[in-house]
Amino acid sequence: MHTDTIDNLQMIEEAAKQFAQQNILPFVMEWDEAQYFPLDTMKALGELGFLGVFVPQEYGGSGLGYQEYVSILVEISKVCGSIGLSVAAHNSLCTGHILSFGNEQQKLKYLPKLSSGHYIGAWGLTESNTGSDALRMKCIAVEDGDHWVINGSKNWITHGKSGDIAVVLARTGELLDSRGITAFIVERGVQGFSAGKKENKLGMRASETAEMIFENCRVHKSQVLGKVGEGFIQAMKILDGGRISIAALSLGIAKGAYEASVKYAKEREQFGHPIANFQAIAFKLADMATKIQAAELLVRKAAHLKNNNKPVTTESAMAKYYASEICVQVATDAVQIFGGYGYTKDFPVEKYFRDSKLCTIGEGTSEIQKLVISRNILKDN
Repeated sequence: MHTDTIDNLQMIEEAAKQFAQQNILPFVMEWDEAQYFPLDTMKALGELGFLGVFVPQEYGGSGLGYQEYVSILVEISKVCGSIGLSVAAHNSLCTGHILSFGNEQQKLKYLPKLSSGHYIGAWGLTESNTGSDALRMKCIAVEDGDHWVINGSKNWITHGKSGDIAVVLARTGELLDSRGITAFIVERGVQGFSAGKKENKLGMRASETAEMIFENCRVHKSQVLGKVGEGFIQAMKILDGGRISIAALSLGIAKGAYEASVKYAKEREQFGHPIANFQAIAFKLADMATKIQAAELLVRKAAHLKNNNKPVTTESAMAKYYASEICVQVATDAVQIFGGYGYTKDFPVEKYFRDSKLCTIGEGTSEIQKLVISRNILKDN
């Protein structure tokens, strides 16, 4: 697949939209209520080319760029943030890490399976005691001949239970040493690697979030990604792209809530008029539309920089910070526009409202994004 024109970008966007309408929308609330992670749907997304968006065709991927990726995530997330989150985590974290730092043998072994959906990927950085403070991680890997032995756990991991492989960050050096962490590819089924607690979440309930446990888990040295001690530096680079993912996810949820609100405001009548005719509602919709357009410009700019291999740390943090915050604001306003109906599960906006909050937390909280942005702008000026 190649996208040399706007027409091709629109074609990919339409394909994602049709898939979401036909294969996700009918089951959204059923999956949400049951906290059911739809593996079959994920595999179907792989067949469509949406689980190996960045992976070159020689490794079985679609060979697309970040603009296409943003469009895919937006269209899926407009229908279901949970599936959008899973697609984002699979592409930008696990698959993206192997694509960026794997050797040729690792790429040939794992990327075709990840791109096709035959494998679902997980990425393990966060622990119960360390989120943004990753240098204090307690998951440790000790070298033992031709193997590394991993002990510890990872928490809040997307696909932590159902993922077929995981990229796992473990401490191989001293505490607080940025070159004391190493990335490993760990396959499900390896002795000592198991799933722990599955989280019972407020939103994004159809995207599986679970603990990964390592008890004397022996991983061959051939499973090290890049060089020993480079894991933390790799992870920070991966998170630059991951922030664009969450920004696009946020944008999609916001658009879904906004579009539902416009439709409802035109149909719902009070005092003999559609509520869209009342200034209180019309001004809310105007604010929502303006915030969404501003967020999209930030997301598209970050995607453009990433496509052109330019520094993107500040811009991706800005996009993630702003898009996630307006996502919550737009979803909140959507519930208000729907009134009492907005508080029920019979209408879509209560789910947008619940899903939106994770966007301000996952892959770096809003406070961490402001820390990244402020440090960079003060350093540059």
